[in-house]
Amino acid sequence: MAVDTKKEHEREEIHRSVWAIADELRGAIDGWDFKNYVLGAMFYRYISENLTAYINKGEIATGNKDFDYALLSDEEAEEARDDLVQEKGFFILPSELFVNVHKKAPNDANLNETLEQAFRHIEYSSRGSEFEDRFKGLFDDFDVNSNKLGGTVAKRNERLVKLLNGIADMKLGLVENHDADAIGDAYEYLMSMYASNAGKSGGEFFTPADVSELLTRLGTVGKEKVNKVYDPACGSGSLLLKAIKIWGKEKVKIGFFGQEINVTTYNLCRINMFLHDLTPDKFDVACDDTLTNPCLRHWDAEPFELIVSNPPYSIKWAGDNNPLLINDSRFAPAGVLAPKSKADMAFIMHALAWLAPNGTAAIVCFPGIMYRGGAEQRIRKYLVDNNFIDCIIQLPANLFFGTSIATCVMVMKRGKKDNKILFIDASNEYIKVTNNNRLTSDNISNIVTAFTKRADKEYFCRLVPYDEVKAQNYNLSVSTYVEQEDKREKIDIVRLNAEIKEIVTREQVLRDEIDRIISEIGG
Repeated sequence: MAVDTKKEHEREEIHRSVWAIADELRGAIDGWDFKNYVLGAMFYRYISENLTAYINKGEIATGNKDFDYALLSDEEAEEARDDLVQEKGFFILPSELFVNVHKKAPNDANLNETLEQAFRHIEYSSRGSEFEDRFKGLFDDFDVNSNKLGGTVAKRNERLVKLLNGIADMKLGLVENHDADAIGDAYEYLMSMYASNAGKSGGEFFTPADVSELLTRLGTVGKEKVNKVYDPACGSGSLLLKAIKIWGKEKVKIGFFGQEINVTTYNLCRINMFLHDLTPDKFDVACDDTLTNPCLRHWDAEPFELIVSNPPYSIKWAGDNNPLLINDSRFAPAGVLAPKSKADMAFIMHALAWLAPNGTAAIVCFPGIMYRGGAEQRIRKYLVDNNFIDCIIQLPANLFFGTSIATCVMVMKRGKKDNKILFIDASNEYIKVTNNNRLTSDNISNIVTAFTKRADKEYFCRLVPYDEVKAQNYNLSVSTYVEQEDKREKIDIVRLNAEIKEIVTREQVLRDEIDRIISEIGG
């Protein structure tokens, strides 16, 4: 696919200006703490413009060419509330639109209360509707009364004015004709920048775009469309949404589904869905512990044809402390639970339980689960014996924010055509960018091509029969099956010995000459 360099340059310019504004706005506040304000304000601007554009388009289509919802009185707008909630899932009064709040902000001594009321009204507008849960608590992390904004109301409002000015200055184009989700793209860029500057805490909520693309491309090989995309540990939703960037929304028939345990990150995820122009009926994200309290709305629905995930590495979970879990239909087939101190395999089993017969799951894994013994080995045995594992890929080190671990990818399928496992050593497929390694388009293509061809390639990939994996006690480490190329300088021993012999001969000649000279001097 050809890259539009002009368009890419414009995109980079937007990114630079967006980050400059966001970085300037925070002042003395830590960027990680301030991210909820910047991202929340971007969302507020977006849904205001989105609703306005939707209403204006309808009015203009009926011949009312000078209509502008932002100029309407609240009383007149109220007449359309019920219909708009049904159509869009939410409602905003004209006086509480971003553009109008921003216009009055410098002279609004109660700006914090104005914003708080606007946010509360937006959330409440969806109450009683089918999509109430998409909006409930969405602005909880935008605390207009936080001391982080300032020690007094006046100081806090001063910073809020700067925030609204900065968000208004972001050149994201008109919402009705912005190209390729420009505002969603800018939002993702901001999240990646906050994550890269936050270290480990950032890595817990954001998967780098290159890794997200790899997982999605692996999961969509051979598919023209899928019913749904699912991420059981969805973080801020960047990985969940990658299918839109690669495929387009029309290739995902039903929608995007996820679960996230951290409420702040859960809010960011829902905002991310909206900013990628997904209507409330096209996504469903739950906030709870995926392993011990999976979302029943997901469980009761049809299984997923695409699962992509980067679960937290080796976290603690209830395990056999909860006697009910061994009988859970997700974990029972393996006959053993993942260790209490390492939940990695629990996420694997959870994903497998919700994978469609024709589906593919691509999951980033901590490398230890590929070779450790005990319960993890027994779960690997179950997965291999039942032919669920399609491919294991060794990734380069230092791809993720906050950790330098060289992770792996496990690709699972329920409908495999052979009983072999492909092992790919992609540990050298990267370029170094500042403090992290990155997968380039070529690196990703090399991996996906090997995955698609499913054939041996020396030092890179190998298709291994079931019996060999079984003989290795179900060890799934790539290094067990793919020989690494020895790049050390090769030494010609025969030539080296000849050179040493020549040196020794010359040395003896010199010794004899020195002895002769000494003898003559002494004589």
